[in-house]
Amino acid sequence: MTNIASLQNPRVKAAVKLRQRAHRDAQGLFIVEGFRELKRALASGRRPKILFVCEKLFLGENEPELIEQSRQVGAEIVSCPPPVFEKMAYRERPEGLLAILPQVLQNLADLKLPPRPLLIVAEKIEKPGNLGTILRSADAAGAAAVIVCDRCTDIHNPNVVRASIGTLFTVPVMETSSTEALAWLRQHKIQILAASPHAQLDYTDADLRPGTAIVVGAEQYGLSSFWLEAADRKVRIAMHGQADSLNVAAATTILLFEALRQRTKR
Repeated sequence: MTNIASLQNPRVKAAVKLRQRAHRDAQGLFIVEGFRELKRALASGRRPKILFVCEKLFLGENEPELIEQSRQVGAEIVSCPPPVFEKMAYRERPEGLLAILPQVLQNLADLKLPPRPLLIVAEKIEKPGNLGTILRSADAAGAAAVIVCDRCTDIHNPNVVRASIGTLFTVPVMETSSTEALAWLRQHKIQILAASPHAQLDYTDADLRPGTAIVVGAEQYGLSSFWLEAADRKVRIAMHGQADSLNVAAATTILLFEALRQRTKR
């Protein structure tokens, strides 16, 4: 195990730079911080390059097991004191585990679809927390994949990893353009369901049992005209208060679980 005690250590500086998208993309690396996140990364077959550990920040007794698993798949284990670890950490309350992993970019052509797949198409999502929550809901509902179109935030943003609680590693995630995503959906004969507050059809009245792609749009402007025009069905979630729409992650969760309800209903 390597020990680092200096805030000026090059490895520490390199880890801090990975908070920036340009540096993540240039290096092909990203940060995974936290026990649950690292556990799910390892369980999905991801191999950390470096694992920084700070025993004084551990929350439980299971961290040594993850450290050993990381070591066995080739990660360099680096021990550091709280001030050094906290400089690299992006959480307010670090848990003492921060790994540097290679990015894994998946293509739509490689996606193996189950019968009647349930998909999410997320267009121009701006806030990493929303994208992470969408991934978490997609995992919970058993979605086959999340397709991120015309990205505003990248899937390797540290706050996407955190908000997803590691489900970034359990749900296939692809980044592509809207044009390519639409062509792929048409090729596989998957119905396109567009969520819009201006639609007339209530979401509970739409048949979500066939292969379905639920398309949701940017926080501020909603779905683009491209997807609204391409949609086979447009649905709304009725609002009974003063707000005229839901947070995009909340709306996605409702639609996912309506699809799950219809598919599991006896």
